[in-house]
Amino acid sequence: MSKPKIVSIFSGVGGIDSGFEKAGFDTIFASDIWQTSCDSLKLNYPSAEINCENIKDVNFREILAKHTTIDGLVGGPPCPAFSKSRFYRTEKNRGLDDEDGFLTVSNYFRAVEELSPKFFLFENVHGFVFKPHSSALEYVMEESERLGYKIFYNVLNAADFGVPQTRQRFICIGIKKEMDDFVFPEKTHYPPENKSNNSWVTAGDAIGDIDFDLVEDKAMQAGSKHKDLLRLIPPGENYLYFTEERGFKEPLFKWRSRYWSFLLKLSPDRPSWTIQASHSNNMGPFHWKNRFLRISEIKRLQSFPDDYHITGNFKDQWRQVGNAVPPLLAYVLAKQIKSLYFNNLNRKSKANKSELQL
Repeated sequence: MSKPKIVSIFSGVGGIDSGFEKAGFDTIFASDIWQTSCDSLKLNYPSAEINCENIKDVNFREILAKHTTIDGLVGGPPCPAFSKSRFYRTEKNRGLDDEDGFLTVSNYFRAVEELSPKFFLFENVHGFVFKPHSSALEYVMEESERLGYKIFYNVLNAADFGVPQTRQRFICIGIKKEMDDFVFPEKTHYPPENKSNNSWVTAGDAIGDIDFDLVEDKAMQAGSKHKDLLRLIPPGENYLYFTEERGFKEPLFKWRSRYWSFLLKLSPDRPSWTIQASHSNNMGPFHWKNRFLRISEIKRLQSFPDDYHITGNFKDQWRQVGNAVPPLLAYVLAKQIKSLYFNNLNRKSKANKSELQL
């Protein structure tokens, strides 16, 4: 049997595609507006059509005409308008009130309408379900209903599925109404306090075998002007270590006066915190050896294979990896989708053939 075909939009470096390909799906079309990401996609998915233009200019009807049937649509519209940081950016609109936010989400559902896939996977930051963004969730519900899909959504923590990173994402699965309900996969890993045999995978588990010379570029050192403070922070802590509330005798910072990632240091004994798309010299997570993480390390913390190709300079590569959906999380979801729908279809097809032969 041929592999189920997926169209990927807002593909970035292809985190969702990597997971779906591992589960036995075939990415036949992937799209992103950033040329550097498109270059990465071309290296990792050489048989797919890679489109590098604004989503509003993509003709999905042409894609359907080429392939007759599209089994799935996957993608995560860019998330700044729905992120927690937008609560502090009062000069910018939030959610669908943001022009780009509306453009990306509405074009996602234009793709659903024109491709008519059996299922879709819509991914975003967990802030998508926050009350100030209720209009966005309502829009997703209304468009899904209009187009004949029932939806199932949840906020998943990637660490609960074996990713060595605590990363919460909003996942919405749309299924055509005539199909059986979708059931989210059960967690496979648990916080260590649960005393489970399957504890969260730690940063030490993931990157403990990778090491580098500690010679840093003097022009950009981990911690910048606070590099000496970074060395004093215990693994797993951040700038709050130097606050009165933590018992520091001569406080250097006020409580919650900085972003959580300020001088944040990994612990080898717990998963990484969320790898973000931007890289700076004082925003972590940093390695517990007081240095920047390398691309090979954040790839593992995001669950990318070591041989996955990332193009561009250091910051470009960091941005691509930091923006991605962890492939392992995508794989777990893809495997569930395949098990619930496509494996059943294959079994029914084989059964029908057997009956005809009889």
